[in-house]
Amino acid sequence: MIANLFRISQTEEKLRKDKIEDAKTATAVHHTVGKEVRKAIEEIGGTMPEDLPTPKKSVEQVEKDQMERLKQKDKDGKLMLDE
Repeated sequence: MIANLFRISQTEEKLRKDKIEDAKTATAVHHTVGKEVRKAIEEIGGTMPEDLPTPKKSVEQVEKDQMERLKQKDKDGKLMLDE
C-alpha cells in the first residue's frame, strides 16, 4: 500500500509540476511513474506488490473494525487525541 501511495503522490506531483491537464498525457505519466516505482522496488530487492500475502480482512472490514474500536474507546473515556 505504501508503494501505491508513493506512486500516487509522485504522479500527482509530476502532473502539477509539468502542468499536464489532458487525460491522455496524464495516463501516460501515470504508467511511467508506476513503472519507475516497480523498477525501484525490484532494484532494492523489495517484495513486488503481486507477491505480497493476501490479507485476511478487506480494507472495508479493517476500517469498520477500527471505527468500532475507536467508538468503544471514546465510550470508555480512553480515546487518545492522536488516534
